[in-house]
Amino acid sequence: MARSDYHYRMPPGIAITREVSAALGDCELTHLARVPIDVNLARAQHRQYEQALRDAGYVVERLASADLMPDSVFVEDIAVVFDELAIVTRPGAQSRRVETPAVANALARHRALHVIQAPGTVDGGDVLVAGKQVFVGLSTRTNDHAAVQIARIVQPHGYQVREVVVHECLHLKSAVTAISDDLLLINPSWIDREALAGFTLVEIDADEPAAANALRLDDRIVFPASCPRTAERLERRGLRVQRVDASEVAKAEGAVTCCSLILKQA
Repeated sequence: MARSDYHYRMPPGIAITREVSAALGDCELTHLARVPIDVNLARAQHRQYEQALRDAGYVVERLASADLMPDSVFVEDIAVVFDELAIVTRPGAQSRRVETPAVANALARHRALHVIQAPGTVDGGDVLVAGKQVFVGLSTRTNDHAAVQIARIVQPHGYQVREVVVHECLHLKSAVTAISDDLLLINPSWIDREALAGFTLVEIDADEPAAANALRLDDRIVFPASCPRTAERLERRGLRVQRVDASEVAKAEGAVTCCSLILKQA
C-alpha cells in the first residue's frame, strides 16, 4: 500500500456560538426601531456564519437557546475572552442574565473564569482587546464599576485598560473593532479618535455606518456583506475579507462580532 503524505494544520482555535432563538423578534433594542425579523432566514444566515468560522479552521461549539432568551445568539455579550482567562459578564439588560450559566460552563472547559460582580454591568460588545490594550466602552449597558473590575482582573497579565465613552450606538464595537493588534476600524461619528491614540485608524465609508464591526480571525476578517465599500478598503490594505450576510441580526442591533466567542488555541 502506498503511503500518503499529508500536512495536519492545528485549528487556530475554538468558536463558541449559540443558536438563534425563536423569540429573536422580542430582542432588546436601544437605538433601532423594532421591525419584523425573519427567524428562519436569521437561522440560515447564522449557519452560513458558522460555516465561515469553520472555513477559517475553527472548531465551532454551538450552544442551545430557548424562547426566554431572545438575544442569546449574541453570545459575545456574555463573556470576554483573553489568552490567559475569560471574564463572565453581568449584562446591562437584566433580561439577558439568564444566558450566563451555559456560556460559563462552556468556557470553563477552556479558560480560568472570573465573574463581574454587582453593581458592575458590562456587555462583551463593549470590550475591545487589541494586543495588550483593552478598551471598555461606557454605555447604556456597561458602567465604570465593571471597568474597574476588568482592570483588576487583567492587569496582572500585562493588559492596560482604557475607558471610552460610547455615544449614538449600542456598544463600543459598533463604533470600533481591531483588524490587527495595532490597526483599528472605526466609525468616527460614533467614537472620538483621541480615545484611540497610539493606533493606526481606518475609517469606514461614510455611507456604511454599521461597517466598523469586523470579526478578526487567524487569517481573515469576517465582514458584513451589506458594507462592500468598506470591505474594499480593507482588501486594499492586503486583508483577506470573507463577507457574510447578517441582515436579520442587524435588525436586533447585532453584528458579526456579536455572534461568537473566539478562543485562540492554547
